[in-house]
Amino acid sequence: MGTVPLTCVRVYTLQWPRPIRCRVYPVAVDAAGRSPDAFAERVRAYEEAWLSPLAVRSLETRGREEHEDACGVRTPFQRDRDRLVHSKPFRRLKGKTQVFIDPEGDHYRTRMTHTLETTAISRVVARALHLNEDLVEAIGLGHDTGHTPFGHAGEEALDQALDAAFGRSFHHNEQSWRIARRLNLTYEVCDGILTHTGAQEPQTLEGKIVRVVDRVAYINHDIDDAMRYGILSDSDLPRAEIELLGTTGSARIDRLVHDLVETSEREGTIRQSPEIGEAMLSLRAFMFERVYLGPQVGPEHRRAHDVVQAIFGRLVDDPELLPAGEGDLGDRITDYVSGMTDRFAIVYAGAL
Repeated sequence: MGTVPLTCVRVYTLQWPRPIRCRVYPVAVDAAGRSPDAFAERVRAYEEAWLSPLAVRSLETRGREEHEDACGVRTPFQRDRDRLVHSKPFRRLKGKTQVFIDPEGDHYRTRMTHTLETTAISRVVARALHLNEDLVEAIGLGHDTGHTPFGHAGEEALDQALDAAFGRSFHHNEQSWRIARRLNLTYEVCDGILTHTGAQEPQTLEGKIVRVVDRVAYINHDIDDAMRYGILSDSDLPRAEIELLGTTGSARIDRLVHDLVETSEREGTIRQSPEIGEAMLSLRAFMFERVYLGPQVGPEHRRAHDVVQAIFGRLVDDPELLPAGEGDLGDRITDYVSGMTDRFAIVYAGAL
């Protein structure tokens, strides 16, 4: 890769519900600057030989909010990965659909399958660019843990309910970041999770990979699901973009990944070529118009809104129904509702 410096010096501050700053606890070293741990020495030697100068070094993390002693068999980012995989928010992703509510059939994507696809593709890109695969993996696994049930419709419904009741908004990346902080993940992983979508750019190249690949993954697999559901056919897809990117999902992913790697190698940062990037954004806009917010999913969106609004209203009126949690009433309702799976939310609303 090129010589563009990695910007990783600014501490992100978010008002949620008060300013948060990450405290840094460096890995212990002796007076000569060497780690006394043999595992750490092996990690340093491997990364020095393999990683790009622009990659984040595993033992040079900016730390965690709460200090933890170093592990003798895992790097900090590997610990973050394992902590996410063993967490309840991650396990619940299998019960949260991407687009279609409780669909019939065995092959529709869920937030879990999307997360795994995003993570797998991100690791391919990181490996090709000699960036930190463990950091990319942890960000990929954690990026959607804060997503609501019912996909985009559920997020919109919860956002509207929060605004009406508490004058605040809901964004799934911020909720994922809250979960990451509770798990005491490293600063770099928290940053990548928070900034995988939205106006704020990730501070690491590894985070930038996940930000791009997230779109690569969901656009292509959502086309597949929409065609299986009967919302789209081959003739509906925008011809110019499909001719450029590929006629199948696997061909499109292959083209997008190769373009991302080749352009990033050439320019020294994570970037798509203008032609491919514009085609992907155009395909994304098409999916929002025809699938995510299209008329054929209107009944499902209304159903999702009704379920989320009913649950939210009941919890506002009867907060004693909430499990123990952190923060004020709005925070606790947000945590509870956003953490529900599709089926749990449907059953819960039906019992009100």
